[in-house]
Amino acid sequence: MSTETAAASHAVASSASGAGVSRLIVATSIGNALEFYDLMVYGYFATTLSKLFFPTHDATVSLLLAFGTFALSYLARPVGAIVLGSYSDRKGRKASLTLSIAMMTVGTGLVALMPSYATIGLFAPVGIFVSRLLQGFSAGGEFGSSTAFLVEHAPERSGFMSSWQFSSQGASTLLASAFGAVLTGALTQPQLEGWGWRVPFLFGMLIGPVGLYIRRRIDESPEFERSEKAASPVRELLADQKSRVLVSIGVLVLTTSAQYILLYMPTYAARQLGLPPASGFIATFLAGLIVTLLTPLVGHWSDKVGRTRIMLGAGVLFFLTVYPAFVFMNAHPTLPSLLVAVVWVALLKTIYFAPIPALMAGLFPVRTRTTGMAVGYNIGTTLFGGFTPLVVTSLIAATGNNLAPGLYLMFAAVVSLLTILWARARLRAR
Repeated sequence: MSTETAAASHAVASSASGAGVSRLIVATSIGNALEFYDLMVYGYFATTLSKLFFPTHDATVSLLLAFGTFALSYLARPVGAIVLGSYSDRKGRKASLTLSIAMMTVGTGLVALMPSYATIGLFAPVGIFVSRLLQGFSAGGEFGSSTAFLVEHAPERSGFMSSWQFSSQGASTLLASAFGAVLTGALTQPQLEGWGWRVPFLFGMLIGPVGLYIRRRIDESPEFERSEKAASPVRELLADQKSRVLVSIGVLVLTTSAQYILLYMPTYAARQLGLPPASGFIATFLAGLIVTLLTPLVGHWSDKVGRTRIMLGAGVLFFLTVYPAFVFMNAHPTLPSLLVAVVWVALLKTIYFAPIPALMAGLFPVRTRTTGMAVGYNIGTTLFGGFTPLVVTSLIAATGNNLAPGLYLMFAAVVSLLTILWARARLRAR
């Protein structure tokens, strides 16, 4: 390491220490937490939302419409990634983070306050779709900006620092699952459909102003301030770094598919396994606990031994065991078997998941880092995340095979494992 590089690393480390690592983590993770909380609540209450906003004579068709709206709204994420990612690389991480959380809050609030189809007719599903588009656009720039911000404050601990992005998603799962379990267990169906489903969205709307206040009081990334700015980050990315974007998409296929299968589990537990609605929320609560607590530990571990070694091991185990987990769950459709299967999937997903932000940050130079991560992350999440509940619901409806989610996740594991091997060979990713 050169004298200049060592001095720069020392300055960045000192900045992170002076600003307070915990304050940086909270400031950046709260937006990612709000984004994911909103998604989880929508997925968890999809059956209720399908009745209130997408009513048809067939419950499956209504559910497909609800998940279809969820999926189509993800098309706004790559657009948000390009616009907000480029904005972050030109104007700063802090400016982009402040804008994105303000827009997220508005999107969550629209759902919380939207009248039902019975009250305003077609304006209800259109309003839900608009809120999802706004949420998707704002979320498009969130991951790239917040991950770059954390990594650039403490590059020597990039695995640990950036892993809090995904740990916050676990905390969101805990909170959303707790709301789901309490509301479905304590309220009658008319109460849940009348007002109960709005409670978690209203709570999410209140998180936004807190995050906005915190983010406005943090300092800009030192590495960004020292770096040369790209005149057009998008043009530079597409000209010279396309393979790195493809790697970012490929490594995400497994983890984002697994995450949205977990989001789908309350619906799966009730419709395919015939379990009480609260059962799925109990399972996802445990999954959220695993993600919240284990992710920073694995992130720290990845700083010591490397990212791809951990991801390859977890990915192989995922491929070998996820289908048997679904077989076991369907052969014994009880709460204990559901818990065993979901906890196992969540454990492997967390080990694979935690090193990804640091791996992606290392693929791109500072001048295009946010744009590169944002575009890769959001294309991957759109194709293999937002559409996963719709695809799985459609596969089960078309084939009558309740094991379809397991087969889908095996396919996802193969894609991601091949991507990691290619990145190790061609880009020297470690």
